[in-house]
Amino acid sequence: MKYISTRGGVPAVSFREVLLAGLAPDGGLYVPEYYPKVSGEQMAKWRDLSYADLSFEIISLFVDDILPATLKEICSKTYDSKKFRYRAPERVGGRSTGFVGDGNVNDITPLIWLGQTIRRGHIKPDSGLALLELSNGPTLAFKDVALQLVGNLFEYVLGENGQTLNILGATSGDTGSAAEYALRGKRGINVFMLSPHAGGMSAFQKAQMYSLQDANIHNIAIRGTFDECQDIVKSVAEEAPFREEYRIGAVNSMNWARIMAQIVYYFKAYLAATKDDGSVNFAVPSGNFGNAHACHVARMMGLPVDSLTIATNENDVLDVFFRTGVYRPRNQAETHITSSPSIDIAKASNLERFMFDVVSRDPGELCRYWDLLKKDGSFKVPESMRYVNPRIRSGMSTHSDRLETIKHIYKEYGTLIDPHTADAISVVHSGILRFPMIVMETAQPCKFADTVREAVGFEPQRRDSFCGLEDLPQRVTVMDPDVLAVKKFIAEHV
Repeated sequence: MKYISTRGGVPAVSFREVLLAGLAPDGGLYVPEYYPKVSGEQMAKWRDLSYADLSFEIISLFVDDILPATLKEICSKTYDSKKFRYRAPERVGGRSTGFVGDGNVNDITPLIWLGQTIRRGHIKPDSGLALLELSNGPTLAFKDVALQLVGNLFEYVLGENGQTLNILGATSGDTGSAAEYALRGKRGINVFMLSPHAGGMSAFQKAQMYSLQDANIHNIAIRGTFDECQDIVKSVAEEAPFREEYRIGAVNSMNWARIMAQIVYYFKAYLAATKDDGSVNFAVPSGNFGNAHACHVARMMGLPVDSLTIATNENDVLDVFFRTGVYRPRNQAETHITSSPSIDIAKASNLERFMFDVVSRDPGELCRYWDLLKKDGSFKVPESMRYVNPRIRSGMSTHSDRLETIKHIYKEYGTLIDPHTADAISVVHSGILRFPMIVMETAQPCKFADTVREAVGFEPQRRDSFCGLEDLPQRVTVMDPDVLAVKKFIAEHV
């Protein structure tokens, strides 16, 4: 399997090169030359696999320059129940509030049906609505599922090659902590993580990052928005001499390895929700479009996905795009700071990968759209081209919507959800319901305690290891949104 740039300006490369490079030298994003196809017979054989084994089967389709035995070992090391701790459903009024898959406490990403009837020892979902619980990793957010694997892949490839790497990333909340927890203390790797200084992240999210004291972790708080942080990352990555001298890599969803790892849990969700065949529907809270794009790729591979719902908050750039075909990123003044901060994103980087498929993988046509974006600040996809995959719908959720949804799901099912998951459920309920509907959970509620408390009137529980997190000493450098200043900081600390 080789990888090509969406902009067509560089030769095809191997997975290892994509992993370490992140962004393509021509400014594009790497994608596989083709999407491997998975048959119904193959999926049937995967039904009883552990998450680690399922991960190996799917990732093997994209990675052929790491020995199978080694790749299998990396998957097993990553998806260990000691790292992904099963969160038992809370009980409200003496009743179980959710059913987790087959009850296996070693399940890395349990499927939870909201509402069920127990008959003769069998579970029958009542609501047709399920959560894929993705928040059992070290930082209590869905990004752990991919980044724990990416961290182990980095460590293996760098160690085998005798190389070092300096990771430069931007975060609106969860990517930063998940990346830092995956890479902290790893030999040969430094992490430079940019985040918005004022607003944008919860106190829990900031404390998770800034309280880390590992010598290879460097937090930089930028006086600006997430999109300004992301622009700095892309500017540095596109400057070839600096990138090559300081061996700059990426760990956010611009790195294909992140998307690849996320594809796995869509297959897992389908296999857990169905018995033999049929199709499923997914709802994904989306900002940078990485998680949703993984679902798109899974469907291109043959996963029976009937519909995909994209949910945004008040920063509704993606909702506008999927409803009208118009893509217009917002500027700083137009970007809202919301109570679902991990998707406070006004420029969806991974949409470039999706658009590459929309234009039939024609780099010239893709570049034409991106030239329009640079010149006019927007572009519009003709009706005849919407979309490479049909049955994509979208919607936007507000603060009052997510409060009402958190309150409703707790009152109806006794299950607490975070604000981003609430955005997805709110958008699902605002349209025509298709079942089974699987909502991709974003994080544990304690990461956004203020909003959850506002909705239900009490403090969400957190792991003992995170009690007092906000009171720990913090280590962070505050800077203006200045590319040269960030480059200088990197040069001084590698």
